[in-house]
Amino acid sequence: MNQVSFTLRGRNPDVLTCIANLSNDEVFTPPEFANRMLDTLAEAWAASHNGANLWADKTVKFLDPCTKSGVFLREITSRLTKGLTDEMPNLEKRVHHILTKQVFGIGITNLTSLLARRSVYCSKHANGQHSIAKGFDSEAGNIWFERIEHTWANGKCTFCGASQAALDRGESLETHAYAFIHTDNITTRAAELFGGNMQFDVIIGNPPYQLDDGGFGASAMPIYQKFVEQAKALEPRFLTMVIPSRWLFGGRGLDDFRNTMLNDRRIRKLVDYPDSRQVFPSVDVAGGICYFIWDRENPGECRVVEFEHGMEPSESVRPLLEKGAEVFIRSNRALPILKKIVEIERRDAQHSTAQQNYSLALPDSKRFDRQVSSQKPFGLRTFFRGVEKKSSKHDILVLQSGGRAWTSRAEITTGEDLIDKWKVFTSKSSSEHAGQVDKNGQRRVLSLSGVISPGSVVTETYILLGAFDTEKEARNCFSYVVTRLFRYLIAVRSSAQDLARSAYQFVPIQDFSRPWTDQRLFEKYGLTDDEVAHIERLIRPMELDDE
Repeated sequence: MNQVSFTLRGRNPDVLTCIANLSNDEVFTPPEFANRMLDTLAEAWAASHNGANLWADKTVKFLDPCTKSGVFLREITSRLTKGLTDEMPNLEKRVHHILTKQVFGIGITNLTSLLARRSVYCSKHANGQHSIAKGFDSEAGNIWFERIEHTWANGKCTFCGASQAALDRGESLETHAYAFIHTDNITTRAAELFGGNMQFDVIIGNPPYQLDDGGFGASAMPIYQKFVEQAKALEPRFLTMVIPSRWLFGGRGLDDFRNTMLNDRRIRKLVDYPDSRQVFPSVDVAGGICYFIWDRENPGECRVVEFEHGMEPSESVRPLLEKGAEVFIRSNRALPILKKIVEIERRDAQHSTAQQNYSLALPDSKRFDRQVSSQKPFGLRTFFRGVEKKSSKHDILVLQSGGRAWTSRAEITTGEDLIDKWKVFTSKSSSEHAGQVDKNGQRRVLSLSGVISPGSVVTETYILLGAFDTEKEARNCFSYVVTRLFRYLIAVRSSAQDLARSAYQFVPIQDFSRPWTDQRLFEKYGLTDDEVAHIERLIRPMELDDE
């Protein structure tokens, strides 16, 4: 079957669709996705240049500051080669102009720089016998790479924060000190690398996502934001990069970056994939993947395109940061639901609902997150282990990782006033990270949850969703926790596997003198049949006996 498909395509298979990722920080961009980004870029260029064809402009300079396979530069070269045919009919002269005057790259490692040159010049040496580029004096051509060392201070790199203990490891191994971000003056660095006063019209790339210093997953230090910030500092006409979506909601060390980006009106398009496997089939990036178009000359609201699992993509032109929200609202379909909930809760709290006072912030008295505990609600760490048998009538039950045990009240250093209340708990970690769904495209969101009686505590494996004087109130609160709407509102807010108190920002508190069901909640907030169907399509049932 593969031979047939390749025959129909009229060419050999693209080798860049076959190579594997080298490491966590070297995630290669599939050619099909690179072309999708280039199509979006060309549309943005045409919109701001009276319909002009980006690929027919011989003056435009492109930079990939973190090139790996060279796919962006290769596809740009291919498009320019076609687009400039009329203006530059001679193929050899046309290719020479494109490769020497328009297309530039910075390799992130020696190996990837060789791979990128092979992709763009058809030779790992730009001045080699088989290179399609004629006129380069150096082997690098316009795809630069030299080994850069970190600048250490107090055990960390002053530019990227890398650990000296992990990456100060001799000349035989890569330093992962990326040239583009290891400088105080990127404009001067660009001139040093490529000569002259380089003003790039377009910067495009897929930067390293995290420091390759021994960290894994969410615990590793993100680094992609530094590439975005440096690219902006070069003041290109357009900037587009594919990066993890975690910056939209949270992430270690990303607060300042998120605040700046969400308030940057030059981001005119954001294309979001909650499941990274929609883009990188063999890579599971927690929180998903997105790419954006940054347009220096045309600030305004952003066109948000969302590719939810198993659904048609949705589009909405809106601010990246809605008033009253601390993070990006990922789902276009969630916005009208959130607005209805806030409107009802503000009305019930006797707040104005006038349009000029529109905000996604719930009234303080209606915020469920205010009753959610912090981590370590009783001061007990995850590794705390109680004893199997009760040794005193004053001992208390401990819900800990792996089961239940007993401990003395003297072990409790905080939250003593909650010990003798009825408590609703849930695991601090979600049953899956935000992008993961089951075979039906649904999520459970919460893991082990339930109600524990007076005389009991939990370790930091769990958090409390409320503490009550009566069992009835606790049971009624738990009936709310297991509803699809409750868990949907958590999923809207959080992309992380760890569900901190902030994950409950959009959840309104209810009257727990009575039990709750989804039907009662849908009626309270006036949700339409389509909105209900949307929630039910995404969130799978969770019963009261799930505790």
